[in-house]
Amino acid sequence: MMQTDDRSLKELLSDLTNSLTTLVRKEIELARAETSEKITQSMVALGAIAAGAILALGALIVLLQALVIAIAEMGVPPALASLIVGLVVAVIAYVLIHKGTNDLKATNLAPARTMDSLRRDAQVVKEQVQ
Repeated sequence: MMQTDDRSLKELLSDLTNSLTTLVRKEIELARAETSEKITQSMVALGAIAAGAILALGALIVLLQALVIAIAEMGVPPALASLIVGLVVAVIAYVLIHKGTNDLKATNLAPARTMDSLRRDAQVVKEQVQ
């Protein structure tokens, strides 16, 4: 047996308005939460960049120390060891800085879940209106 809805047009429009208001409010809450998450992600990325910069400074110090030792001792193995250590630290610094800058790209910071949710909501509203 099929049931009919005996609500008036005014009640239906009121329900629609209330539902849309609630939907918009929830979407704004989702956007705020996702934005907060993206800010945290940005702070972690900035930490990685800072750590990379500190390691790069350490690499520079070690490389400079290696150069001093190499000049002072003219080819003694400790200078070569310092050079190897400096290069390893430099590679680690590069990797950290590269990762941090990639994490800060605009595509990684966009609120993708909110945008998808808004697209779905718009589609549902479009279907209900038609």
